[in-house]
Amino acid sequence: MTSKSAWLIFILSGFGLIGLPLAGCYLAGQPIAQYLEFPPRTRYIAHAPFSAWAFFCFALFILLVIGLLLAGGRLRSAATQKTTVSRQRPFPWWGWTALAAGLVFWTLAWTRFPWFARLQPHTFFPLWFSFIILINAFCHYRSGRCMLIHQRAYFARLFFFSAGFWWFFEYLNRFVQNWYYTGSDYPPLTYFILATLSFSTVLPAVLGMRDLLRTFTWLENRFQGSKPRPAGNTAAFAWFCLAISSAGLAMIGVWPDVLFPLLWVSPLLVITSLQRLGRQPHIFTPTVQGDWRPVVSAALAALVCGFFWELWNFYSLARWTYSVPLVHRFQIFEMPLLGYAGYLPFGLECAVIGSLMESRTTPTVHAARP
Repeated sequence: MTSKSAWLIFILSGFGLIGLPLAGCYLAGQPIAQYLEFPPRTRYIAHAPFSAWAFFCFALFILLVIGLLLAGGRLRSAATQKTTVSRQRPFPWWGWTALAAGLVFWTLAWTRFPWFARLQPHTFFPLWFSFIILINAFCHYRSGRCMLIHQRAYFARLFFFSAGFWWFFEYLNRFVQNWYYTGSDYPPLTYFILATLSFSTVLPAVLGMRDLLRTFTWLENRFQGSKPRPAGNTAAFAWFCLAISSAGLAMIGVWPDVLFPLLWVSPLLVITSLQRLGRQPHIFTPTVQGDWRPVVSAALAALVCGFFWELWNFYSLARWTYSVPLVHRFQIFEMPLLGYAGYLPFGLECAVIGSLMESRTTPTVHAARP
């Protein structure tokens, strides 16, 4: 895939993903101004109450998708399983430093020391920056490679692109209002700067965790070498996915109680469909040859990071809370149980952006990839 073609597809996808929800709301006669408020404070959506029937249907669908994903892998025979060669190397000093810093900022995030009151709302970035460095330290310790050491330019750019990447999901959330922030109130410019700083950690965290997961042989042995699955890799199927996801995204603000999951699914389908129609490789291309590692590692990486996002958010002063229609039950921290499923396609979207950014650099070997 050439860098120029990849970026053209990305730009076309971006215009569609941004414009479709606004166009759908405009055609439905809804006021557009409410979706452009900044900072977003107005609560203009009254979500549907919990429905056991809807919870069951959503849960069944999620379990079906996860089952199909797990079925994509198969355990190799003992003779063909790959093992990691043991290398005697110490855990890097900067990893210990990151661990200590993370513990300090975790403590500060969950406590309310009077002397720290002015800085209390600003613990998110240093806590997650410490976590990102710690992930890279574990990657280096296990495999001898990590983004921080061997892909420094790429690692630095991840922070920059991550901010815009998550701002896009903040934009989509305007149409469904599934989460909102509490514990801080700033004028627009201050809000933008502080939020952008926090959002810059998303891609480095997820993609770093993906590289760390790829150092474990169970993933290598389980999700590579499966039977090729060419079904679904056709232009007709790509057109179908593009049409369905685009229509759903256009209506996401009109029927937010029903279509809210598309906030996470539609961007992935739109981008990969356009890549397939442009005869470019995409996140699912390796599965055609039986290699599910890129898909599984990215999805699991976002889920692991999601656990820590929700954990560290729970007792923080500046935090987010959820209001999810129909399925808001059985919360783990602030997140309702089924909400964690959104991290799975989100991880793939992170991988798509990471791959696009890597296409601008001289090819390098992924940290910890066998």
